[in-house]
Amino acid sequence: MKQPLSPDRTWANEAVRRINAENNRSADTHLYSVPLPEHWGVQLYLKDESTHRSGSLKHRLARSLFLFGLVNGWIKEDTTIVEASSGSTAVSEAYFAQLLGLPFIAVMARTTSPEKIALIEQFGGSCLLVDHASEVYATAAEVAHTAKGHYMDQFTYAERATDWRGNNNIAESIFGQLALEEHPIPAWIVVGAGTGGTSATIGRYLRYHCYGTRLAVVDPENSAFYPAWHDSAGEKATGLPSRIEGIGRPRMEPSFVPGVIDHMIQVPDAASIAAMRHLHGLAGLHAGPSTGTNLWGVWQLIAAMVQEGRTGSVVSLMCDGGDRYAGSYYNPEWLAMQGLDPVPHETTLRRFFDSGVWSA
Repeated sequence: MKQPLSPDRTWANEAVRRINAENNRSADTHLYSVPLPEHWGVQLYLKDESTHRSGSLKHRLARSLFLFGLVNGWIKEDTTIVEASSGSTAVSEAYFAQLLGLPFIAVMARTTSPEKIALIEQFGGSCLLVDHASEVYATAAEVAHTAKGHYMDQFTYAERATDWRGNNNIAESIFGQLALEEHPIPAWIVVGAGTGGTSATIGRYLRYHCYGTRLAVVDPENSAFYPAWHDSAGEKATGLPSRIEGIGRPRMEPSFVPGVIDHMIQVPDAASIAAMRHLHGLAGLHAGPSTGTNLWGVWQLIAAMVQEGRTGSVVSLMCDGGDRYAGSYYNPEWLAMQGLDPVPHETTLRRFFDSGVWSA
């Protein structure tokens, strides 16, 4: 006689079904072709992750983290979900927590944009703000312990929650969408590092499938990831809290895997803003600042290809939309208060598009 499942297993099975059903209802995100001078012989594609229901690249991560927590038995009916986040991951996790009827608490720095806080609350979550970004880890763990909940800990589990071999991850999606293009195997894929999970997934996927594509990771100024990769500082690498929301960290995170990265580019914060603003005029896409960081690296790599006479394609990500940053990165007064002047970097971009030569 077949034994019935326990109530916990029955609830977990239903939770997994709901998450997979949500994914089944969702179309893939667009891969836009960005117009470049034809004589360069290079195609640029941006994968627009802002079209996910929760509005960013972190929708994929949140789905994976919830499934990981469920199959490990960490998330049960009525479990309070807690996360340390700079905003976008918390927005996406609030969405999935609401889907499963679970309470959600985001622990974030006070500098997180009001737009993101409003989105978390819109999805039924609550926000606990701390004074310094370095406080989010311990505070989130303490809140989860007190509430007898589950600390999602994206910075530890991002690199292992997603199946890097395939199974509808972002790398598999990119290569499927490039299949009919002139250069279906890109020369470069360029991403930023927040948890390190996206770069780990893409880097492992490239190696597993023996593609000739190289992975470049861009990092904001003062982040710990670049010295960890460049100087072999490893876990000892330290930095400062990032001024570019969603990427860059003051410490080396467990999910950051330097060994899968072929090249890293450190990007000035003001240059990220300049590239973000330039994209709107170039392609009509309204993106957030981490997309600008991606593009500052993209333009340098494309400039090298043009100067060397190499044709091919480059792929990067539009991580989230600009609406989340109306009061900050798109606000001239806020930029001035932060000491961020994008104008000199915008001049660099104009010169690059006029000449094909990178002169920064």
